[in-house]
Amino acid sequence: MDSDPIAQLVERLQAFCLQRRLTVAAAESCTGGLVAKLITDVAGSSGYFRAGLVTYSDGSKTRLLGVPEEELAAHGAVSAQVARSMAVGALNRAGADAAVAVTGVAGPGGGSPAKPVGLTYVAVADAAGVDVRRFVWSGDRSANRSASARAAIELLLERVSAAIQSAGDQ
Repeated sequence: MDSDPIAQLVERLQAFCLQRRLTVAAAESCTGGLVAKLITDVAGSSGYFRAGLVTYSDGSKTRLLGVPEEELAAHGAVSAQVARSMAVGALNRAGADAAVAVTGVAGPGGGSPAKPVGLTYVAVADAAGVDVRRFVWSGDRSANRSASARAAIELLLERVSAAIQSAGDQ
């Protein structure tokens, strides 16, 4: 097993998904495709990874993921509501069993008192619903993006393994 902690997480995600024949997708904004890259860095990812969508602009979030324009106007791209819509959009558009979404302010600019640099929302959606988590990272752009990608993979792994536990309890 790779000694990189993120690679180890991805390998665990892959093992869970392949074992249960589950598929996943990703919708990314501030991470710019880093989640998809980390997943596809591990050989065998084509067995469970359906799609990765980098929806950096508001328009692409609307066109590619179906995020309502009204939601973007009311809450902004960096919000729990938009993260939720991104995850649901990726889930539906990719036809996956689970999807993760990341939106945030990576920095160094773009922050405000209400939405500081490092603010990130990660959402995961599956047939059981949607879970959204809020993080505020304190690193530079690269560190914030890496932390966001790791949080996305951790949340996806948590959700997939919980689904496996639920199936085992039935």
